[in-house]
Amino acid sequence: MSNREVVVLSVGGVRFVTLASTLLQFPESRLAQMLNNDDREFKLVNGEFFVDRDGTLFSYIMDFLRTLQISLPTDFSDYQRLQREAEFYGLYPLANLLNQEHLLKPRLEMLEVRFSLQEMQAFFRIFGSCSTTIETLAEQITVFSGQQSGQSWNSPFPSQKPLVPLPLERPSHHDMVFQCGTDYSAGDQIVARYVSIKPDNRKLINGTNVLGLLLDTLLKDGFRLISTRTVSSEEKVECYSFERMQKPAGITIMVNQTPGSSGTTQVKRSQVQKGK
Repeated sequence: MSNREVVVLSVGGVRFVTLASTLLQFPESRLAQMLNNDDREFKLVNGEFFVDRDGTLFSYIMDFLRTLQISLPTDFSDYQRLQREAEFYGLYPLANLLNQEHLLKPRLEMLEVRFSLQEMQAFFRIFGSCSTTIETLAEQITVFSGQQSGQSWNSPFPSQKPLVPLPLERPSHHDMVFQCGTDYSAGDQIVARYVSIKPDNRKLINGTNVLGLLLDTLLKDGFRLISTRTVSSEEKVECYSFERMQKPAGITIMVNQTPGSSGTTQVKRSQVQKGK
């Protein structure tokens, strides 16, 4: 049977079609031995292997065999049941990994936006529990600086003079600071700061408009607004708190065959870095 290229399994009434080489990823597993031995748990009926187990959970088993990586839905909770299924099939590297739920469960990501409006200027500070999210936001937000005469300070459009992009202030990997609005410099010249947030192409000078665009950007990115509060009524500092479920990085099982061994599998576990 090990020479069959295509194998059909019916697990709890759910039909799976795969390659024999996929089932042989772990030679000591029962799925690999099924192709060579007469296992009472696996009934060969009309050319299909039938096993009376959970078909829904077996889909995760198959995905693991095909990719050597475990990837579970955000709302997945049947870790113990899936672990029992992995043990039944003799996939002990997977069973051991499922026993460490903290590696696989999604984590709660927190983000806080502090907004302060002082006369014609608005100040923003963003704190985040995930430095990657802050880094991504820093790439989306650009502050432009320019000068204009006092008569056009309230113009909704940037000055015709070239605007200079300014670097965001980054006190740490977990926060950023920027501002927008206008401020008088020498004479009647006004220093104006505009904020642009990708993918929106507008350059906004009004702090309330920038705040609205920022909050909308976070909501579209999967964050959920959980609270708003006034931190300081005297300084007019408002705080907006967000949360988002962050999926963990994928876990990959690295399989190395020892040269000269008779099918003994060594398993190494490594964590795949999640992209931005």
